[in-house]
Amino acid sequence: MTQPRKRPRLLTVDGVVYRWRIRRRPAMAGPLAFAVERADRPGTVLLATTPARLTDSPGTPLPALVAALIREARAAGWRPESRGPAFPLSANPDVRSH
Repeated sequence: MTQPRKRPRLLTVDGVVYRWRIRRRPAMAGPLAFAVERADRPGTVLLATTPARLTDSPGTPLPALVAALIREARAAGWRPESRGPAFPLSANPDVRSH
């Protein structure tokens, strides 16, 4: 099996378009890491990591999970429109797609 390409994807969350990509995908069940930034202008990058139990739920589409992580990061203080160091986020195991 070949590795999926790490191409960036676009996702609109609450009226803002973000560019995201998977930074690290394990061969077996395990955590995933995402890099997220605003698509229209550079700023602070969100570096989000999910625990294995979030990624093991069948039926949870990846974009919905990324949208939930973006909302969680915004609530925790991530300001993607500002310049600054990367904003790390270890996703809460209770994050669910909406």
